[in-house]
Amino acid sequence: MTQTAFTAFHHGRCIASGDLDAVVSAALAALAADSVEPLVFSDQTGAVQPLVPPRPAPAAPARGRPRLGVSAREVTLLPRHWDWLAAQPGGASATLRRLVEAAARAPEAPEAARRRAADAACAVISALAGDAPGAEAAVRALYAGDGEVFLRETQAWPGDVRDYLARLARPAFSGDPAPPA
Repeated sequence: MTQTAFTAFHHGRCIASGDLDAVVSAALAALAADSVEPLVFSDQTGAVQPLVPPRPAPAAPARGRPRLGVSAREVTLLPRHWDWLAAQPGGASATLRRLVEAAARAPEAPEAARRRAADAACAVISALAGDAPGAEAAVRALYAGDGEVFLRETQAWPGDVRDYLARLARPAFSGDPAPPA
């Protein structure tokens, strides 16, 4: 799954999957034909994406170096951390940027990938199947890494929802179960 992959559901049925513009267009077409708003999910995080972009907030005076895309934010560290950062070449900001870039390029730990997949699938379960039979047991199985129980508990759910969740949740299971046929 890439960060740019999204999936839309309308009445428990998958209506589009792909890049955000195409998926939102399909969702808006479904909304025009029916007053029930489709849900668009990020395949990466499971977060619901708005169909209409939020209105931009009034521009506040820019801090940092806005022309370079730099924004100032608060970081809370212990005094010994500040002392160490101050002693690094380039100062605290440059050192923090180097550390963040190195961490972003490092391969993700398997446990972190499993947790991220479980969190994304759990968010979608809450939105699409929170009241479905077996939802609580499916979430417990998801975080326990038990793919067999997860697939069994979601078997009675609408096919598109079940298959999408199986795809999102797959990295959460060490056995990498295939979605049901």
